[in-house]
Amino acid sequence: MSAPSPGYSITVRAVAPAAIDTTGIVAAAVAQAGGSLTALDVVESRADSLVVDVTCNASSAEHADQITAQIAALPGVTVRNVSDRTFLLHLGGKLEVVPKVPLKHRDDLSRAYTPGVARVCLAIAANPDDARRLTIKRNTVAVVTDGSAVLGLGNLGPAAALPVMEGKAALFKQFAGVDAWPVCLDTQDTEEIIMIVKALAPVYGGVNLEDISAPRCFEIEARLRAELDIPVFHDDQHGTAIVVLAALTNALRVVGKKLEDVRIVVSGVGAAGHAIIRLLAAQGVRDIVGCDRHGALDPAADHSDEFRGWIARNTNPSGARGTLKQVLAGADVFIGVSAPNLLDGDDIATMAERSVVFALANPDPEVDPVAASRHAGVVATGRSDYANQINNVLAFPGFFRGLLDAGVSDITDEMMIAAATAIADCVHPGELNASYIVPSVFDPEVAPAVAAAVRGAAGFHGHHPETTGGANR
Repeated sequence: MSAPSPGYSITVRAVAPAAIDTTGIVAAAVAQAGGSLTALDVVESRADSLVVDVTCNASSAEHADQITAQIAALPGVTVRNVSDRTFLLHLGGKLEVVPKVPLKHRDDLSRAYTPGVARVCLAIAANPDDARRLTIKRNTVAVVTDGSAVLGLGNLGPAAALPVMEGKAALFKQFAGVDAWPVCLDTQDTEEIIMIVKALAPVYGGVNLEDISAPRCFEIEARLRAELDIPVFHDDQHGTAIVVLAALTNALRVVGKKLEDVRIVVSGVGAAGHAIIRLLAAQGVRDIVGCDRHGALDPAADHSDEFRGWIARNTNPSGARGTLKQVLAGADVFIGVSAPNLLDGDDIATMAERSVVFALANPDPEVDPVAASRHAGVVATGRSDYANQINNVLAFPGFFRGLLDAGVSDITDEMMIAAATAIADCVHPGELNASYIVPSVFDPEVAPAVAAAVRGAAGFHGHHPETTGGANR
């Protein structure tokens, strides 16, 4: 069973006998069921009974039911109701719109709206570039999805994708001061998505594509980049690649190896795998083997899409053939962005000494992290309940902050490498060890460092637009 997580936090309200040991008995029941007690509050007391709220973390929805049943089975205890704290957090959504300007009297209204706003409209009509200076455009990102690849859950559609996009927008604001908004499209037609995003683009300073299935995501991103004058970034591809490169940079520092010398096996050649492989190659990695469910990609095969074909033609210089398990033997690095439980500890034991394992499938990784750590020098996952979480939150808020500040439309390998370097360097030499290769997502240094790196790579050395004073026309 996985470790209890705040993602499965519940509050059980129960009526129990008024005895001196009641709270201790209830706490013991939670522990016996494998839960992690975080709070136990008496909310009502009578001469013969207590009403208690028992808040605890579980490892799954089923586990939460087991904990509830364990409490309900105690003598004299009745469960009144159970609240899922994750669902409670989502009630009414996670975002709101708040005005940046006061609207307290007629003077305010006359400037923010009619008649004053008409002059601003005419100024933008005469000079469209003024929209970036005089509207929300310069600090606003569209978080666009069609719901075809939501987290690791599959094709759930746009409505079910909305909670994820809300969360993404909240992270943009929390970590980088970027105003982002969910744009969940009720179509999975490539041409329609491109058309709609282009039609919406005047409002936004950038587009973050999210949870769009491969291979359509490649064409959508490429076309929008070519046809829009604002940056377009597919976080599932490039955000993942940036953080993987940052983490690998530090992991190799820990094990004493160099990027240009290692052999890397990548399991998964979809959106994330393709972007990881391209960025690693751009950074100088010479020996990468890409694997799909059948094993190492064959350059002579007729591949289903041009992106998979590119990987087959441009990697695997030694011509390795075989299954994932077979080609992993002797490798220095394993990077998994594929499916759960593909490997075991014995497979990791076949890798080179001081190997690095990034098992990033969520929620269940390609190999059990505990089993992998018995043989590897460094292990990372996509989960928050193990050390070294590879989390895109380290990249995308600061990356877009830098793009918006610089006012650029092109996203280059140099920007992504600079961002990865900035993330890696946020772990100071005295902090670096096998269990700490990436900074915390709550580290206040990260987003500003990434933004500065992107601005530098873009050749922008001006002031932060959001803090530039004056409104001269």
